[in-house]
Amino acid sequence: MSTTTPTKPTMPTTAAKAAAKTAPEAAAGTGKKRWRANATYPVPPEGWTGVSRLESFIDAMIDMGQTGQVFGEHGIGKTATFFTHVPKAYPDAELVFVPAANLTPDDLLANAPVRDSRTGELVLRQLVMSQLRPGRPFVLLIDDSLQAGSTIQSQLMQIACNWTLGEFDLRALGCIGVFLTDNESLAETAARRSDLAVLDRMVTLRITANDTSWRYELAAKYPHWNLREVFTTWAALNPALRELLSPRTIDHILANAQEGFPLRWGLPLVNGERLRLCEQRADGKPGKDRTAEILDRMATAIGAANPVTIPDPVRSVVRAALRNRWSVLLQGPPGCGKTELVRETVRDGLDGREPLYFSMPVTNVEDLCAPIPSADGSLDNLLAGPFLGPEPKVIVWDEYNRPKDKAAFAKLMEITQEWSLAGRRIENLRAQIAVQNPPYHLGRKLLVARNNIAQATRFTASLTIEPGDIPANEWLIAKYGAVAETVLEWWKHDIDEDGRAWITKRTIERLIKLHQRGLPLEMGLVYLGDGEYAPVPLTALIDRLSERPVTGLRELADGIDAWEERLRKAAAESSEGSNDSDLVHQILANAELSQLRAHQDAVARLLPLLPPKLRSTYLVGASSEAQRFWIETFARIPRK
Repeated sequence: MSTTTPTKPTMPTTAAKAAAKTAPEAAAGTGKKRWRANATYPVPPEGWTGVSRLESFIDAMIDMGQTGQVFGEHGIGKTATFFTHVPKAYPDAELVFVPAANLTPDDLLANAPVRDSRTGELVLRQLVMSQLRPGRPFVLLIDDSLQAGSTIQSQLMQIACNWTLGEFDLRALGCIGVFLTDNESLAETAARRSDLAVLDRMVTLRITANDTSWRYELAAKYPHWNLREVFTTWAALNPALRELLSPRTIDHILANAQEGFPLRWGLPLVNGERLRLCEQRADGKPGKDRTAEILDRMATAIGAANPVTIPDPVRSVVRAALRNRWSVLLQGPPGCGKTELVRETVRDGLDGREPLYFSMPVTNVEDLCAPIPSADGSLDNLLAGPFLGPEPKVIVWDEYNRPKDKAAFAKLMEITQEWSLAGRRIENLRAQIAVQNPPYHLGRKLLVARNNIAQATRFTASLTIEPGDIPANEWLIAKYGAVAETVLEWWKHDIDEDGRAWITKRTIERLIKLHQRGLPLEMGLVYLGDGEYAPVPLTALIDRLSERPVTGLRELADGIDAWEERLRKAAAESSEGSNDSDLVHQILANAELSQLRAHQDAVARLLPLLPPKLRSTYLVGASSEAQRFWIETFARIPRK
């Protein structure tokens, strides 16, 4: 590797001067947003100037050559403003985005041995991050600047004070602006910038949501909806509720509404619990929970549905993520089949291509990227091979809240927020799916990490799922046949709700395999220690597997004539039916779609003999495939 002459502090380059000189003109011309009419603002609103307070601040700092420090709450559009404004206002400049929370000490600056071109000897040279040498004017944005470690803070101090880093002058490299952004809340940063030597070198702006253009951006993003009532609802909230319901979260709520999903999916999961929009009492404790009220008002304002749930929620939200380029979070109990269903759905959406799968308990930072010396004497970030190439990609972050270390989790923050890694965009990244367990399950604490609201709001949709939301039963039947049907009949009919919570789909598969090998079934239950297994009685399952008399859909089909006669008798005696009617209804309601299809003729014969109030329940909350089956079967009922 050849070496270069150390850079001496100089005045800004001609290109940098030209870019900086055009700041006022850009703010008034190229940087000013062109007005596009939408349902919310058919005409420009009163007082609209084309630039927000934050955008004006950016222009002023670049024009003055001063370091700008911006503080504001999470989710109000601080970072997004830089990404939208800088390319428009300074088309010849590049925005260099550096997420400080993700930096390690050697990312910005490092010493490395290089070959001296004059002597041919190896010499120790200082190398700078390659993003800081883009070859054209650039604006440096250091995001989450208070979340960096102490070593990084020292490096940031030099950048903020002198626009230098080690022996490099950022102005000579083309820098026309330096900005540091963050939220001052100690709940998110756990640090303060208090060194007067640093503070004296910066111009600081504290902003609120009213200082960014988030309303105009959302109005443009959802042009078919009039969002004025949504904005009015938000503005009428007290400051604490407005901070919880950030503009970023409102965007997520609207995105879910657009897909016909429950609006609450747009609210983040903070430490495993859905964010609640609660007023604060005078003593500081949570007061009235206004979550449902606020979400219903927003749904009414835009004329959108706000369903309690939807059929097949996991596959629905993963497909929406692929269509819309979302990051989504799925939280559910262990062993229910979350990850396998996600991977299967992604494969279907990518024409058989496997997702990029990372299990966080075993993922190091070096598995994602690592800084290395490059031929031009800078530090380049080498990305893991799977992130490269033009083919479509979907990342699955499994066990998301069980990271191996904080550094790896910090890198995830950049990817989920900016869809980049070490400042490099991941080409054709279509979606990101994070999968995790809740902090508690069945009264027991799971060893998962905590998060804060700023981290939690990175996901467009956040789902809490139950085992019933995962159609693993069909997979078990397809793989294990009649044995799986028998075990599932036991799981549905012979144990109570608590018992079903202990028997996950993973446990059911173990029970099937143990039965096939003739081994005691108790070994397949979750072992709790000291000789104790999950408190679920297995007697009924053993009876079923021993082919003792039971009644299921197969048995109904085998004895269809007798069951028809019993249901006719029940219908003649009462329009409400009988115990026989209730039993047949329960079997039909709990059967898997593959079982119903296999015995459709029998179902069609029994269906007209059931009370109408029972028949009407089969379409409620069913998946589109199940609804299609029932519609076809109802069509076979003879008309009187």
